[in-house]
Amino acid sequence: MGLLVGDIIRHAGRVTPGHLAATLGDEELTFGALDAQANQIARALSTAGVRHHDRVAWWGETSLEAMPIFAACAKLGAAFMPVNARLGADEAAEVIGYARARLTIVDEPHQALAPDFAYVDQATLLHGAQRLETTDVVEPALDERDTHVIFFTSGSTGRSKGVVLSNRVSFLRSFPHLLTDHSGGTVCMFPLFHMSGWSMTLNAWQMRCPVHLAVPEADAILSTAERRRASRLYCLPAVWSRVLEHDRSGYDLSLVREADTGTSATSPELLAAIKEAFPGTITRIYYGSTEAGPAALLGDADLVRKPGSVGLPPPGVSVRLTGDGEVCVHSELLMDGYFEQPDATAEALRPLDPDGPDWYHTGDLGVLDDEGFLSIVGRARDVLRTGGETVAPAEVETILADHPAIAEVAVVGVPDVQWGEVVCAVVVVHPGRETEVSVDALRAHCEGRLAGFKQPRRVELVDALPRTAATGQIQRALLVDRIALGEDRP
Repeated sequence: MGLLVGDIIRHAGRVTPGHLAATLGDEELTFGALDAQANQIARALSTAGVRHHDRVAWWGETSLEAMPIFAACAKLGAAFMPVNARLGADEAAEVIGYARARLTIVDEPHQALAPDFAYVDQATLLHGAQRLETTDVVEPALDERDTHVIFFTSGSTGRSKGVVLSNRVSFLRSFPHLLTDHSGGTVCMFPLFHMSGWSMTLNAWQMRCPVHLAVPEADAILSTAERRRASRLYCLPAVWSRVLEHDRSGYDLSLVREADTGTSATSPELLAAIKEAFPGTITRIYYGSTEAGPAALLGDADLVRKPGSVGLPPPGVSVRLTGDGEVCVHSELLMDGYFEQPDATAEALRPLDPDGPDWYHTGDLGVLDDEGFLSIVGRARDVLRTGGETVAPAEVETILADHPAIAEVAVVGVPDVQWGEVVCAVVVVHPGRETEVSVDALRAHCEGRLAGFKQPRRVELVDALPRTAATGQIQRALLVDRIALGEDRP
């Protein structure tokens, strides 16, 4: 037995049945209803042939209906596999086929896209489950090392990989900071096909507090925080920028006590703006991944003292750098591996010392200061090789970002016959300041701050940087492809 996700739902349903577990717009779900519906759906899934160790795929938009399905799988001991809601039919079929789902549940918006593979209609499943018993469902053979969930990577570097997490890992990753008051709940801007969406949900449920789902737009986040009297906001830096640019004067946000961020680079200027917009709150930067879970945390007290840092490893987590500067993480929170991809697993999880434990190799390049604080300077696979020299894009972006004419910037390597690659700055310019951004102007801005080989040799002006839907991360490979095709020339 041990640490089981199903026990989180059972406990909250028994102790605080009338308390809110989740909201989405006008919809509400209590812990009592969550637990009862999970039991009914578990019986419906069992009738459909789902057993312990099976895998259940769910393809749908973020909804409260997904939550008792997630909980039902945990009680049955079947792995829950959320599929990216933005995938097309062929992409979804490839992912579901790769994971060999025993059952695939599809919501109404996606049914028109899913005619060529077998699935169960979500509405029909839920309607039928309403007639079943609500008494608890317990899988007696379930062990904390059994797979709880499989999250799929985006596949940007190859075919999708399924990140396997056990009950124990999911439980520990979401274990709450017990001295923190989240009684008002947290606003979650992540979709429910994303690991962070479910980690934030389980974190709230372990504290028997609600998670308030909202799309990653300023009005939705702010109005949800006001209406639900939320204690915490967690937004990616790109989403925080939207919130900060939005007129907030019409919202009562006086109960927000935590304004956190992470996942991608967070500038000191953005942190200062969050502090100004939400006075009296604390702000922390979280660094981690689906494969590793939480790897570092920069606390509120160190935000100004350690600009650009993602902080220190939390208790139980170790961070080391390889000789090439790659960030490696070791803890009990690491994934079990990639589903049925032993070569990819062996590449990602491998020892740093002979006969030592496995470390997750993040692919991030980092530096550690004299106090052990970690800063991320780029991606190993994003490193540029220009004229025999190595350049980390994030390092160049940090310098370019404070140019007064630049609103956003991404640095990529563009193939070049002479240099192999040249450093290219892809820039979104503040309106009316296009003439201030040129190769010469940007090199002058970098003079004395970056070595000559790190300075841009090419500039491309764009209206917007392409980002992933779930996390807002810049799609660098897409930028390079567009530049090669001449689509983003000024």
